Amino acid sequence: MTDMTGSPLTSANVPGAEQAAVEDTLTRNVERSFENCSDPRLLQLMQALVRHLHAFIREVRLTEDEWNSAIAFLTAAGHITDDKRQEFILLSDVLGASMQTINVNNRAWKNATEATVFGPFFAEDAPEIPNGGDIAGGAPGQPCWVEGTVTDTEGRPVPGARIEVWEADEEGLYDVQYGDDRVAGRAHLYADDDGQYSFWGLTPTPYPIPHDGPVGRMLEATGRSPMRASHLHFMVTAPGLRTLVTHIFVAGDTLLQHDSVFGVKDSLIKAFDQQAAGTPTPDGREFNGETWARTRFDIVLAPAEADTAV
Repeated sequence: MTDMTGSPLTSANVPGAEQAAVEDTLTRNVERSFENCSDPRLLQLMQALVRHLHAFIREVRLTEDEWNSAIAFLTAAGHITDDKRQEFILLSDVLGASMQTINVNNRAWKNATEATVFGPFFAEDAPEIPNGGDIAGGAPGQPCWVEGTVTDTEGRPVPGARIEVWEADEEGLYDVQYGDDRVAGRAHLYADDDGQYSFWGLTPTPYPIPHDGPVGRMLEATGRSPMRASHLHFMVTAPGLRTLVTHIFVAGDTLLQHDSVFGVKDSLIKAFDQQAAGTPTPDGREFNGETWARTRFDIVLAPAEADTAV
């Protein structure tokens, strides 16, 4: 048996006709309460939210204790959120809501690079580095040379494209998690006249999303891991082109199929080729016997109108 939305009802708690009518009436009354809303989009959002929220409550036959637990969970998420930690983004991420929103709003367009989740650790005003510069800022980890081009979907270079990059260090932490105002593992740079870019970063390593709060407790209770597949964040902007927020992931990482925020896409998995100690670097940098890695990520930006095209 299903309810009015087509959702299955548990056989042990299927309501009788009279009870179902009471529940249907409430849903319709709440929907109608928004009918004077003058903003058509807001009206659509609120009424759809009511329908789906009520359908969930009815499908699972939510108990009052469970409702209270949900309110306590959301309250705890609000209390732990501050200007450097956004627990609600984490919640959205682990439920796949962030990734689904990305999918809805970044439809496939020719050969444009695929988008993925933004994550909670982007910071405004990251320092600028020149092409070939170093984003690590002293953060621990294996040096990694990253290079590529920025083009549009017709293959034309995008000179001056702004490229924001940020990543965790080998300890699995972003700079903002240390609490000492350091700036490391993040920077921005610009593509050159041929659309080319390059920089030194760190070879990405797996790390857990923050799991000392309510989202972490939810993952533990449901038998899920907080681990993210190894990745390096990018945000690329240029006039007239769709802003790209994405990552690249490390080929061979065992977490690629188990990323806690569902952000992995096959097209974003890249080879990070290990270089033996003493191997000459592209810019002549010396590492005194250390190994290093290199990868290539060619970025293709969709036109701005791709957001609204049917």
